[in-house]
Amino acid sequence: MGEGFSLKDQFFNAGSIGDLAAELAAGIPGFDATGFQAQVMSGLAERELLARLDWIADCMEPLLAADFPTMANQLEAAMPPPLDPSRTDDDFGRFIHAVPGILAVRHGLEDHRERALDLLYAATQRFSMEFYIRPFLNRWPEETFARLDVWAEDANYHVRRLVSEGTRPSLPWAKKIKTDPLRPLGLLDRLHADSARFVTRSVSNHLNDISKFDSTTVVNWLRKWHKRGQQSKKELAWMTRHSLRTLVKQGDREALEMLGFAQNVPIDASLTVSPNPVRIGGTLDLVAVLKSEADLPVLVDYVMHFHRPKGNHGRKVFKLKQAALRSGTPLALQKSHKFKGNATTFTLHPGTHRVELQVNGRQVAEAEFELFPES
Repeated sequence: MGEGFSLKDQFFNAGSIGDLAAELAAGIPGFDATGFQAQVMSGLAERELLARLDWIADCMEPLLAADFPTMANQLEAAMPPPLDPSRTDDDFGRFIHAVPGILAVRHGLEDHRERALDLLYAATQRFSMEFYIRPFLNRWPEETFARLDVWAEDANYHVRRLVSEGTRPSLPWAKKIKTDPLRPLGLLDRLHADSARFVTRSVSNHLNDISKFDSTTVVNWLRKWHKRGQQSKKELAWMTRHSLRTLVKQGDREALEMLGFAQNVPIDASLTVSPNPVRIGGTLDLVAVLKSEADLPVLVDYVMHFHRPKGNHGRKVFKLKQAALRSGTPLALQKSHKFKGNATTFTLHPGTHRVELQVNGRQVAEAEFELFPES
C-alpha cells in the first residue's frame, strides 16, 4: 500500500456515499439523497472505520419511517442486487451495505425480532451480517439458532457462510456471544461439505477459534469428517490445515499427527545464529541442519523468545519450512529474521533473546543471542 493509504477512506468517501444515496433515492420515494449525502460527508473525516457506519446509520434514520416494519421494507427496496451467485469466494460486497444490520439491531432486536432477522437475511446477500446477528444470538438464542438451522441449507452461499461466521467464538472486532461456544458444531457439521470456499474457510476459521480452548473437540470433528468423506479430499485437506494452524504453532501432538507429522521419531539437529550480538534494525541469520535415520515429513518452525524489561519473555512462532527428510541425508535450512525497530504491533527491548528450532512441534535445538539498541 502506498504512503497515506487509508482503508476507511477507501470504503467511505464521496463516491461510495453518493452511490448509497442514489440507491436509497431509487428505492424510497421522496428520500432526500442530496441532504443525506451532505450530512454524512460533513461528519465522516473525524470518525474511524466502524464509527463511520454508525454515523451513516445516524444520518439515515431521520429520513426513514419511524416504525421498524416499514423501515425494513424501505431498506430492502433500496438494496442493490445480491452479490454474484456464480462466484464461490472473495466476494465481500461493500461496507456501505452494512447499515441495514445496524438499524435491524437498533430498532428490531426487542420488539420486531422476526422482521429484523428477515432484514438480516436479505442484507447478508449484499454484505455479511456477521456482526449484527450476534446481538440476536445473545437476546434470542433459541429463535435465532432456529433461523440458522434453516439458513444452513439456503441456496445463497453468503447466507450459509453467515451461519458459521456469525457464530464464531472469536470473530475479530465483534461482540462476544454468550451461548455455549460448542453449540454451533452441529451447524458446522452440515456446512463442512459446502461447495463454496467462502463457506469452508469460515468453517475452518470457526474450528481454529474453538481449538484455542478445546483442541480435542476440533481434532475429533475433523477425524469424523475425514472418515465420512462428504467433502472432496483436496478441500478437506486444506480445511484441516487451516483449522489446525494455531495448534500446529503450539506444537500440539494430535494436530501434528493428523497432518502426518510424527513427534516420536529421533532427529539430530543443530541451530546457529549470527551475528551475535545483533542490533535492533538489523538482521539475524539462522542456519539449521536436520538429520534422521528414517524418511519422514517435517514441519519446521522457529520460536523467538523476546526479552522483556521485567525479566519475562514474549514468545512468537515463525514458519520456516515444510519438507521431507531423507534417511541419512542432512537438510540445511536458512532464514534471515529482521528485527524491525519501528513495528507498530510489537516493541523490541535490548537484552538476551533465545530462539528455538521446532520440528513437528518438538524442540530439537536452541541458541541464545544478545539484542543491542539501534546504533
